[in-house]
Amino acid sequence: MHRQIEFRVNGNKVVYSGDPLTRLVDVLRDDLRLTGVKEGCGEGECGACSIIKDGRLVTSCIIPVGACLGSDILTIEGIRDTEKGRCIVEAFRDGGAVQCGFCIPGMVMAAYVLLSSNPAPTDEEIRVAISGNICRCTGYDLIVESIRLAAERGGALWQ
Repeated sequence: MHRQIEFRVNGNKVVYSGDPLTRLVDVLRDDLRLTGVKEGCGEGECGACSIIKDGRLVTSCIIPVGACLGSDILTIEGIRDTEKGRCIVEAFRDGGAVQCGFCIPGMVMAAYVLLSSNPAPTDEEIRVAISGNICRCTGYDLIVESIRLAAERGGALWQ
């Protein structure tokens, strides 16, 4: 069954025509070529496919595109060139939180959501915010430190 599903991705109108049960991660990567969204586990456990849907951090590998009708979706491509996104990406780079880079888009998305609602999080709050994301290379200490660095550098940016 094919249907037309209209939603916004990174501020742009998208009209998807196809099976509404197609996974959002597949539409983003294959149809829209937004390859910053990664697929790791395919079960919503690793966070590599994290996106922001209607203001909430979600894993796109377990969301059917049909559930996105009328939604606003942000991917790493949509935030990386914003002032807030650059602040986080630079903090990750400067803090040594990037090794293979596979988990980083999801971690950046989690940091973006966290700092947008809590501009001065504690280390524990940072750990809770990234708890749905798995990093196999860097380890979490450098990521937590980098998010703290983004919070400190961003200051009023996060208000």
